[in-house]
Amino acid sequence: MTDTAKPVLTGGCQCGAIRFALNAVPRQVSLCHCRMCQKASGAPFACFAEVAKTDFNWTRGQPASFQSSNIAARDFCAACGTPLSYRLLDGDTIEIMTGTFDRPDRLVPKLQFGTESRLGWVGTIAALPSTTTQQNYGADKLAGIRSRQHPDHD
Repeated sequence: MTDTAKPVLTGGCQCGAIRFALNAVPRQVSLCHCRMCQKASGAPFACFAEVAKTDFNWTRGQPASFQSSNIAARDFCAACGTPLSYRLLDGDTIEIMTGTFDRPDRLVPKLQFGTESRLGWVGTIAALPSTTTQQNYGADKLAGIRSRQHPDHD
């Protein structure tokens, strides 16, 4: 990605030490339910946006990396631990965790992988009772919380 290209999408880790930009729309957005992605994300599944490495750039800092298998590595922020990406060692794409984008609402998954490890209750999530953060904490407590998270922009 050239420095003069206007990014299509941006994002970064929770503490702001690592930031990235894409200068093209992701090729695909997918969920992965495989056991390795469950452990790497600490969640029931991971959600990734795949982009050509030539359309991707780390714009602040460099992530740490863990080679999770003989074919792939996962990048993360060494300062705050945010999982950032999955990439094949010999591939021409990088898959960025959608929760790390400044506008994750723009990245809608269209397919799923690793469904042999999909947890049986995942399909029932939308039917669970839900509350907003304010309903959960209350307005007074929520007003007193001071986030240390980097904002969703530079």
